[in-house]
Amino acid sequence: MATQEQSTTIPNLKDRIPKLEPRRKRPPPSEPVPVPKTPALPSPPDPSTLRFQIPSRRILSKKDHELFLSSPTYDLILAFVFGLSDSVVDTPISAAKDDDCSPATKTILSILDKAEVIAKDTPPDDSEGSRFGNKTFRTFLDKVKAESQSWHNELGLSSQDAISEVETYLLQSFGNRTRIDYGSGHELNFIIWLLCLYQLRILQKSDFKVLVLKVFVRYLALMRTIQLAYYLEPAGSHGVWGLDDYQFLPFLFGASQLLHHPFITPLAIHQQLTLEEFGGDYMYLGQVNFVNSTKTVQGLRWHSPMLDDISSAKSWSKIEGGMRKMFVAEVLKKLPVMQHFLFGSLVPAVEGMSTDAEAGVAGEDDEGEGEVVVVEHDGVRHVHQANSWGDCCGIKVPSAIAASQAMKKNSAGQSLRRIPFD
Repeated sequence: MATQEQSTTIPNLKDRIPKLEPRRKRPPPSEPVPVPKTPALPSPPDPSTLRFQIPSRRILSKKDHELFLSSPTYDLILAFVFGLSDSVVDTPISAAKDDDCSPATKTILSILDKAEVIAKDTPPDDSEGSRFGNKTFRTFLDKVKAESQSWHNELGLSSQDAISEVETYLLQSFGNRTRIDYGSGHELNFIIWLLCLYQLRILQKSDFKVLVLKVFVRYLALMRTIQLAYYLEPAGSHGVWGLDDYQFLPFLFGASQLLHHPFITPLAIHQQLTLEEFGGDYMYLGQVNFVNSTKTVQGLRWHSPMLDDISSAKSWSKIEGGMRKMFVAEVLKKLPVMQHFLFGSLVPAVEGMSTDAEAGVAGEDDEGEGEVVVVEHDGVRHVHQANSWGDCCGIKVPSAIAASQAMKKNSAGQSLRRIPFD
């Protein structure tokens, strides 16, 4: 009797247990943003069609920026920068020999050497004692400008109008005279200077590998000298959460160099011996090594968390694709960066973009201390003080290089301090 009662109260679990199904392989996650491809690089324009003009700002509103992003000039810049990057895939710096240099690239290297001599002959004024930009930097720029015409004559430019257009990008590539700062926008100006020389048929596509492994590497070394000498402030820095306070392209070109490297992995940036041994041959490692040397604390995770995060990528291919996306998103599509971009005849604006005169603002070189630039950001119109950028552009911060140099002077060469719980 008890057995019958139990059978009526115990539920039949057979029908309640879910049926087991074989595990299905999940589809791979879709790529939310595709890796930008390298557009075809158009042939240089017919010299007879050129009407040279002094480059000026034309991206002064969100509408101007949108016009630029859909223009042939945007594709031209992308094709040139990514073309340079493609030319050094799996290629160390040491693979570029002096015999590979064309007369034009040798002249460019000579110009950069002369600029460094000027920097060394124009020492900073140590009496200022500030960790912000040293004003002697303006004297350096004045000396460079005085030599610029003869330098461009050496490159084969004889037209004063052509020199006035092309030299603008070279002069801008050293940093901003008013704010005494430097960032990825100025670095881009150097690339645009090279692009102008390509548009004038002074440089050829066959020069691309040398332009990266010799010319750009020399420019990078020059800018480190200038940053260390004049304590250039980061242009529009958002602090340690950025990739680098000053440079971007060493990471793009450097990832391309390491694309299929047999034993150097992304995690190698945490190995000091690897940085020291291979930093001279691979820009990515060399830039990480330089960043480490300019910080007041030890450890990428403390002073450069984005670089630290990127190092967990499984391959250099993933990093190289990410750098391409970052160049588009954080440089070309960043209004606070591109509002300073200059357009002339060789890198032209498109119809409908504003001019400085129409917007009622001073030109890039004519801004005085305290003057303002009016821009639109996310549809909101606002002003920027020349010595204090708005939140969209970062905040005015002292040079990290200045802080590390001061610490090294005060500590008589002692090593960087470690975080207590590191």
